[in-house]
Amino acid sequence: MSPSVPTPLPRVSVTAKARRGGALALVAGSGPDGPELRSASGADAVGAGLLDALAVTAATGEVRRLPLSTGPGWLVGVGDGGPRDWRAAGAALTRALNARARDLDEPVGSVQVALPGDLAVANAAEFALGATLGGHELKVTNEAKAPRAKTLELLAAPGDDLAALDAAVHRAVLLAEATAFARDMAGTPSNIKDPAWLAGTARKACSAVAGLDVVVRDEKWLAKNGFGGVLAVGGGSSRPPRLVELSWNPPAAQGTPHLVLVGKGITFDTGGISVKPAEGMHLMRTDMSGGAAVIAALRGIAALQLPIRVTGLVPCAENHVSGSAYRPGDVVRHYGGKTTEVTNTDAEGRMVLADALAYAVREHDPDVLVDVATLTGAMKVALGLRTGGVFATDPELAKRVTTAGAEVGESWWEMPLLDAHADDVRSEIADLRQCPPGPGGITAALFLREFSAGLPWAHLDIAGPARAEKPYDEVGAGGTGFAARTLVQLAASYL
Repeated sequence: MSPSVPTPLPRVSVTAKARRGGALALVAGSGPDGPELRSASGADAVGAGLLDALAVTAATGEVRRLPLSTGPGWLVGVGDGGPRDWRAAGAALTRALNARARDLDEPVGSVQVALPGDLAVANAAEFALGATLGGHELKVTNEAKAPRAKTLELLAAPGDDLAALDAAVHRAVLLAEATAFARDMAGTPSNIKDPAWLAGTARKACSAVAGLDVVVRDEKWLAKNGFGGVLAVGGGSSRPPRLVELSWNPPAAQGTPHLVLVGKGITFDTGGISVKPAEGMHLMRTDMSGGAAVIAALRGIAALQLPIRVTGLVPCAENHVSGSAYRPGDVVRHYGGKTTEVTNTDAEGRMVLADALAYAVREHDPDVLVDVATLTGAMKVALGLRTGGVFATDPELAKRVTTAGAEVGESWWEMPLLDAHADDVRSEIADLRQCPPGPGGITAALFLREFSAGLPWAHLDIAGPARAEKPYDEVGAGGTGFAARTLVQLAASYL
């Protein structure tokens, strides 16, 4: 049974009208003398001493049921009240409401969240983003869907700028939807998700957004046009590769930079002939997380109607083991003619990205070129599991990426492109050597740089943060959708 993609998410909106008798969530934060209520509305429904009686701490993400005098109640903690606190609190509240719905075996009705009167619009947006993503769940099952929270209303405080609040929350929800869609694609099992499925899902979901064009290229087109890297990687599978091209070019984009995003779309990675260890291989269904981020970002950019020209390219392939699989020692000719000596078939991501980068340069004439991929285990060692690595030929572009990430709650760290290792990617038998010894994240980036034609280019390695072993903040276990929001924000930074 195939999962429903995109999966349904709770609807989060803004209202200025308090309901009588409905479920109400109040906000508590850390004060100088301990926990204190922050909500501008509904606080009078809390009896004196109730917070002490319940031993409330107001820690970030703490959620308690409250016996309010006006009806069902909840309390959610935001700790010190920073952006991450509000994002995590929103996710925690939705998860608690979903758990309550499962216990009662009935949906939780609409819940209003009473906002503080002095709350910054940006923090309300963070709460909305977290509340939306906290309700995300992808599950393949024949069982009836468990009851869930469907609607949260952020109750504005008297005097709030409703238009500004509504606009910020609407944008946050669209960013959350982009992240959730990327999670959906990454989490779909690979017996369902082959290159054709990924391409078809992109076409169906993105073509529904006005002005966003999607073209899918099949293996015959790839062979005719010389995509040797994609064909080599996909050659070991009975499920042939694809190339997804997404184009967003609204009339208002005239005169803006052309941003081209390239994402790795390996729908399953056995490692090929250089086969991976069995332990952990099941996680390789998420090896197309970079491609998922690009697809979801284009959909988000179009939904936000950003007036900038953006193209997305996602080479999709399954790296499998068979008699037709490519081998260590092979020489592969990429799109545009450069040749690569294969030294490790498990370094397949750079092979497909090389084709797509060269194609982007020749056919799309970008002003800015960015690729994103779960590329190297070295980056997990260097930066851990919650931070993406940024390699860039242009310091201004690197700064844009890290700033964009910080603005949407995704952490990035700039890494060095060390020219001392540039000769390591040279081959005696071909133009380039695919996987030389040395610092793996850096040499992978230097290999990809060979296909960027001197353009302002950034390589985003998300091998660590693309997957999570357990939930934290607004992130769920499994594919995280990391980088989708950053790419949307990066596009917006040029406006």
